[in-house]
Amino acid sequence: MNYTYKVLKSDIELFAAALSQVRVYVVQPLGEDLIDIVDYGGLIEKYTPESIKINGSYFFRKQFEFRVDVKGPTRL
Repeated sequence: MNYTYKVLKSDIELFAAALSQVRVYVVQPLGEDLIDIVDYGGLIEKYTPESIKINGSYFFRKQFEFRVDVKGPTRL
């Protein structure tokens, strides 16, 4: 199964995710095609140019990716 997701990068994308209250999960890229899922998701509580607060924890924007599912699992 594969999941389709969107990486949130801009302030407007983060604002839209916070406003629509979608589940955002936090991923740390480790290298080519390798990731570590740091937090399995929650609502954006706050964001600044440097960090994003999800589930009471702060994550640096330069260190992590913030993803939302755009549709459920698909089979290929």
